[in-house]
Amino acid sequence: MTPVLVFDLETIPDANGLRALNGWDDLDDTEVIERALAERKEETGNTFLPLHLHQIAVVGCVFRNDKGFQVRCLGEADDPEQVLIQQFFKTIDYYTPQLVSWNGSGFDLPVLHYRSLIHGVTAARYWETGQDDRDFRYNNYQSRYHERHLDLMDVLAKYTGRANAPLDQLAKLCGFPGKLGMDGSQVWQAWRDGKADEVRAYCETDVVNTWLMLCRFRLMRGELSRDAYEQEIELVRAHLESVDVPHWKEYLQAWSKG
Repeated sequence: MTPVLVFDLETIPDANGLRALNGWDDLDDTEVIERALAERKEETGNTFLPLHLHQIAVVGCVFRNDKGFQVRCLGEADDPEQVLIQQFFKTIDYYTPQLVSWNGSGFDLPVLHYRSLIHGVTAARYWETGQDDRDFRYNNYQSRYHERHLDLMDVLAKYTGRANAPLDQLAKLCGFPGKLGMDGSQVWQAWRDGKADEVRAYCETDVVNTWLMLCRFRLMRGELSRDAYEQEIELVRAHLESVDVPHWKEYLQAWSKG
């Protein structure tokens, strides 16, 4: 089978970037970020910063191939951003997987692009569009309508933004656990308060939700038989049951109630 890499980012405001752009040299990281968020809210009514000012704190992944199912966050909580980014693209260089996301085209990939540019990260396979490998001419990671990157939210909404659905709600409607513990708007506060492990756990549950939605999508369009679909779902359950950590116990408990 073609390897599949489901991915999701958790980000925090880029204190160094905000300091450099605004000349706030006399402020520490927390002060820089809080000031930027306050100004952003005054200007726009919300605290969501432009994508190039999102620093990647966590890269969560589900990896599925012939050898089985894995879920984890890349690197360690204290790894520099560029290390996380390079690990992500090295995985693509090595496996050439199908990438799967929920709103990856609207958020995760543009953030990766900007942050890779800032750090000078190389990602040759990811950017291939047929110059060196003809197989990428009509199916590459860059085209919105190709499937080397499948943005499930975008596809299900028929590429119409007003039809987008949130992962949490749609996963719950399909009988899956959805988000647990926090949402993206709470990541900076949790990270600031030293709760990196909780943020990483949250990101892992999100990529599992996305994987489960991919399985349901593949069932819907006839790529998986009902038996094959059930086998994929049970593979996930069995894997999570074998991992003795609190967030997977909570996730499985929520799943059983769904």
